[in-house]
Amino acid sequence: MRLLVLGGTKFLGRGVVEAALARGHEVTLFHRGRTNPGLFPEAEHLIGDRDGGLEPLRGRRWDAVVDPSGYVPRVVGAAADRLRDAVGHYTFVSSISVYARFDRPGLDEAAPVHTLEDPASEDVQAHYGALKVACEQAVAARFPGRSASIRAGLIVGPHDPSGRFPWWVDRVARGGELVAPAPPERPVQCVDARDLGAWMVRVAEQRTAGVFNATGPAAPLAFATWIETLRAVAGSDARAVWVPEATLLAHGVTPWTDLPLWSPLGHPDFAHIHAVDVSRAVAAGLTCRPMVETARDTLAWIRERGDFPMEMGPVGLSPEVEARVLAAARRG
Repeated sequence: MRLLVLGGTKFLGRGVVEAALARGHEVTLFHRGRTNPGLFPEAEHLIGDRDGGLEPLRGRRWDAVVDPSGYVPRVVGAAADRLRDAVGHYTFVSSISVYARFDRPGLDEAAPVHTLEDPASEDVQAHYGALKVACEQAVAARFPGRSASIRAGLIVGPHDPSGRFPWWVDRVARGGELVAPAPPERPVQCVDARDLGAWMVRVAEQRTAGVFNATGPAAPLAFATWIETLRAVAGSDARAVWVPEATLLAHGVTPWTDLPLWSPLGHPDFAHIHAVDVSRAVAAGLTCRPMVETARDTLAWIRERGDFPMEMGPVGLSPEVEARVLAAARRG
């Protein structure tokens, strides 16, 4: 298969390219040449910019394209316009953030999604979910019956630029008492970039069409089990102190930022963001490696670097805030 990847040198795209090359495909990366430009010398690299610099794609043909770097409908639509007669299948990486509410567990692909109230908006930070919906629609309109929208959950693993999962891996490895959001049985969903990337290559190979929630694992994973996995991988003496949500909120702890992966169960818009239905993706071949492997490889990556990036802004509790919350939890 001749595969075009829009990006491919950062995180999820990197997982796609690694899997495609391992399966013997002919891979072309289209990117700006700014992020890890030396990666994948065995692949073809086209240097351009998907926002106004698509000329290097002119006159070329591929069997499929994977797009892990689209956030603005205008930009996604321009690439889809250029490629609609040049590729047979388009796999677009969307997000479970497209859903309007997470007020019940088991949310499937038919659940209501956000609407972009201002079609001219390109403010990704303010309208991320709604813009992803519009991007999905832009692709589907140009590739009817030959596109897949992959609504990814939290993507984790080595090379994660967000810092969310790495912060937990690093914090548990450092040991001692740590703040954990009660109750211990709350679920966690995330997917290794390498697993998601490999599955999307198969989606492209098989020209699978449709919309898929793509996260994992298929069976529920409790937060307590997840933390214990991180602790075992690091061989640390970390001990989770399960702090009620009311205490966390009273101390100004911000969900997803100060305490990554935490979404308050009392907030209907986010309560069950870690309990979406992934059966459709599983039926289409998505598999997830054991969490212990993702945690081990992420810890090794952190230790090799000596740190981890936080490109979306600082994440994680500061030692001072953590100490105050732990003290409050002890007081009850």
